[in-house]
Amino acid sequence: MEHYLVVGGLGLVGRAVVRALETRQDVKITGVSRRTPDFETRADWLCVDLTDRRRCEQAFTALSDVTHIVYCALFEQPTLLAGWKDDGQIATNTLMLENVLDFVTPRSHLTLLQGTKAYAAHYRPMALPGKESSPRPPGANFYWNQEDMVRTRQRGANWHFSIMRPQIVCGVAVGSPMNVVAAFGVYATLMREAGMPCGYPGGTGFVTETVDADLLARAILWAGQSERARNETYNVTNGDVVEWASLWPELMAMLDTPVGDAVPRHLRGDMPHFEKEWAAIVARHHLQPLSLQALVGSSWEFADAVLGTLGGATTLLSTIKLRQHGFADCIDTAEMFRKHFAAMRDARLIP
Repeated sequence: MEHYLVVGGLGLVGRAVVRALETRQDVKITGVSRRTPDFETRADWLCVDLTDRRRCEQAFTALSDVTHIVYCALFEQPTLLAGWKDDGQIATNTLMLENVLDFVTPRSHLTLLQGTKAYAAHYRPMALPGKESSPRPPGANFYWNQEDMVRTRQRGANWHFSIMRPQIVCGVAVGSPMNVVAAFGVYATLMREAGMPCGYPGGTGFVTETVDADLLARAILWAGQSERARNETYNVTNGDVVEWASLWPELMAMLDTPVGDAVPRHLRGDMPHFEKEWAAIVARHHLQPLSLQALVGSSWEFADAVLGTLGGATTLLSTIKLRQHGFADCIDTAEMFRKHFAAMRDARLIP
């Protein structure tokens, strides 16, 4: 029986992978996170702080039958964007992966996650479209520390790896530092409940791409079984493009929120001041008793970055390689948001 170890199992990607695996009765699943799961799952669960080497040794050395590791864990600084260039953030993310691989090795496959920072999109406008064959751009990046670690350990071994590069992963998770679904859903709710229209708060003039967490999970599981995907890197997106100002009215219609005039707004600076209003909404609609900080967290800042509030640049990834190698799944981005907003409502995260 295959045994999947999903590290970072409560994040956007990790929980989507766990959910996808649970449709298969022929696999064993072990999830890893600092917190216990906030959803029903048949997976075994390990609560581990990946910076605690002794705890990692205790938890992982007992796992002798792991066939697949899906590494989704991520450390982000409270100031999200500044942290992407921070030496401490890079060192911590490197240490976390090391504290896993020092004590458990997959028999078959390891999946590592990267993103558009692989194309230096956090430093400068990227060359379009981003292609996996492009050389590494200059600039500090924990991706390269992790990738080099995996490549070194895999050399001469019987297992293989795949590196997935998604862009703007969208799904349902509590407290994810990079989740525009939560940011948009909560922002629209606050405006609607205050009797105010919700005008587009970001910048204009650029296009980008997103990826559905469930689609990404399917790509990850495909790569873990495909001989063609061994030791390969893949961009993963939905298959269409997004211009946020154009999509905004459709998103607000999904959330039953009237659209007003576009008003540029720094969500990171403004929205944390609405804790009292959010608490009243939680009580009035019998939602999960979560604060704004607990539910959205750094995703306010991520939304500002994604929407180009401080100035946007087009970020497009080529997914030709992924399609040519055998994975051609896709989803309309508007329908993806509709699905995830409905899931947030079902989970009593928004009314």
